[in-house]
Amino acid sequence: MKLFSPLYARAMQWARHRHAPWYLGGLSFAESSFFPIPPDVMLAPMSLANPARAWRFALLTTLASVAGGLLGYLIGAFAFDLIEPLLRETAYWDKYLRAQAWFGQWGFWAVFIAGFSPIPYKVFTIAAGVALMPLLPFVLASLIGRGARFFLVAGLMAWGGAAMEARLHRYVDRIGWFTVALVVVALLIYHG
Repeated sequence: MKLFSPLYARAMQWARHRHAPWYLGGLSFAESSFFPIPPDVMLAPMSLANPARAWRFALLTTLASVAGGLLGYLIGAFAFDLIEPLLRETAYWDKYLRAQAWFGQWGFWAVFIAGFSPIPYKVFTIAAGVALMPLLPFVLASLIGRGARFFLVAGLMAWGGAAMEARLHRYVDRIGWFTVALVVVALLIYHG
């Protein structure tokens, strides 16, 4: 059943759209402070579709993400009382508490790790604001962590180029169904 290949073809079509960089910048900004979808989902296909511009896409993603991180920092510093009740009702509350503990232990490195890893960076930007982490180390950790992640993603996609795009298109349905099966197995193990 070819469910994933039409979605893949559509994603590659959107990645080549003339306004795609604007959407990538907006998504990168929003994800760092409140939006749940990481910019990698746009950065990867855009870099794959246009390898010559991959580094430019990575830079745009990094700068927009750090700017969004500053918004998250400001939310934490000045508006946490407004969002705390909402945060408590979501799965992010435990992550927020963990982020606060990490700040007490690692400071700069907590932001760096959150910026590079799949840990929700937005939780750490808000927690950094609540903790009133000094702004310069926050920005530096964000630039280094987010930059390393996004340049790695863009570089891998650009390196693969057209050959990788063709291979992915050929196997995307198998990869998609395998991923669905892994998720189902993980949920069964987790809840079993």
